[in-house]
Amino acid sequence: MGNWVVNHWFSVLFLATWLGLNVFLFVHAFLSYEKADKYFYTREILGFCRHALRKQLDHNLAFHKLVAYMICLHTAIHIIAHLFNFEHYSRSRWATDGSLASILSTLSQQERDEDSWINPIQSPNMTVEYVTFTSITGVTGVIITIALVLMVTSAMEFIRRSYFEVFWYTHHIFIVYFIGLEIHGIGGIVRGQTEESLNESHPHRCAEFFEQWDDHDSHCKHPRFEGLPAESWKWILAPGILYIFERILRFYRSKQKVVITKVVMHPSKVLELQMSKRGFIMEVGQYIFVNCPSISYLEWHPFTLTSAPEEDFFSIHIRAVGDWTENLIRAFEQQHSPIPRIEVDGPFGTVSEDVFQYEVAVLVGAGIGVTPFASILKSIWYKFRHADHNLKTQTIYFFWICRETGAFAWFSDLLASLEHEMEELGKVDFLNYRLFLTGWDTNIAGHAALNFDKATDILTGLKQKTSFGRPMWDNEFSTIANAHPKSVVGVFLCGPQTLAKSLSKCCHQYSSLDPRKVQFYFNKEDF
Repeated sequence: MGNWVVNHWFSVLFLATWLGLNVFLFVHAFLSYEKADKYFYTREILGFCRHALRKQLDHNLAFHKLVAYMICLHTAIHIIAHLFNFEHYSRSRWATDGSLASILSTLSQQERDEDSWINPIQSPNMTVEYVTFTSITGVTGVIITIALVLMVTSAMEFIRRSYFEVFWYTHHIFIVYFIGLEIHGIGGIVRGQTEESLNESHPHRCAEFFEQWDDHDSHCKHPRFEGLPAESWKWILAPGILYIFERILRFYRSKQKVVITKVVMHPSKVLELQMSKRGFIMEVGQYIFVNCPSISYLEWHPFTLTSAPEEDFFSIHIRAVGDWTENLIRAFEQQHSPIPRIEVDGPFGTVSEDVFQYEVAVLVGAGIGVTPFASILKSIWYKFRHADHNLKTQTIYFFWICRETGAFAWFSDLLASLEHEMEELGKVDFLNYRLFLTGWDTNIAGHAALNFDKATDILTGLKQKTSFGRPMWDNEFSTIANAHPKSVVGVFLCGPQTLAKSLSKCCHQYSSLDPRKVQFYFNKEDF
């Protein structure tokens, strides 16, 4: 009786783990669908909801990773449960003590029915390895486990940053994973009594009298078992349909003609592309996926839009940070070659869309991370030009941190235009911006110091002087909190995780316990 209960307990654990795994897979699959197009629909649908509810959508990547970790955890539990189960199966098959477990293990031989078994090790000569690699369940289990390991290991930040192509192609093994998961349950290794057998020999009534099953006058007969129907398809069907629909939609949008209207090469190997596309409508801070078929048919890379919604074109700035971007810049630098064809999918929303929902906004960009804020600053320029009275934002603090001086040239003209516009309108205090140079030497600092009394900065040509080093965030947040004691301040970052931790900590530290006083809300761009 003991072994019988233990074996069935592990079967229950097997099923429970299976179910938990499928639940997480369902969420994971739907999130994978949603993370690209979620703002296309969801932000509009939830536009009337509380900010706190909509803000949770911005943690889609964190949720995506969390669900992946849970899949790994449940997969490990699932495999360990299998190993324990097979250990008990093997012992039961070799047992000669006439116990319930040994009788159940030879059930198919006693009944002369090859399908009425509960122990997959059906002969003493069978091994666990043989059952694993000769059954549908075993083979698909090995395949989807290997697929999961490859997907998880290739998604590590080091590989994702340094070998994006490895991450990109390996992550698409999820198609193999889902197909294997669909087939995995068909093998019927999880078995239960048939309905007819339950009526004849219910385990609660007959398990203790297993020695009398062969007696003609016994009310209990040998139980008969069958494979339980596969359940995984129920969890895969809905997200699978959503994913296919999303891929068709994105394929249709990506095939719409894109016209490149202007190409600009900026310092520090930054390429600016200005484009137009029929029916393209954007908001500030959004991003698009870009594909260049002449470089790679399958690779799509996200780039933040640097143009404003008020402009009749949309633009992106591309910095050379890998093979794909370097090849793209090289293709556009060739003078006598035709302009490469570009495919665009999007736009998609980000946290920066909410910037105008705050009375005070703090924008922090690191290097090329300034791109979403370029879109915001351009839009502000147009709003002031057209006297937009619906603008809720009263003050903007903009911090741009760069490693080299050439990077400031990307948007120095935009900042100069904003300076001039604010002066003409008498709103000098509306935009407070600070530029920080982290990669400097004594020659640069000395040259800047000698020309400090000039009206414009020697490095950027702007009225605001460049600071050397990194911002002292405690001082900056303290100043903002004192200047706006009763305001809701939105802090937006496009930069590294270390900077995000510092800003998030400051947001908590300088937010008042009194909800009627200054409150800082941290928002970070994630791709």
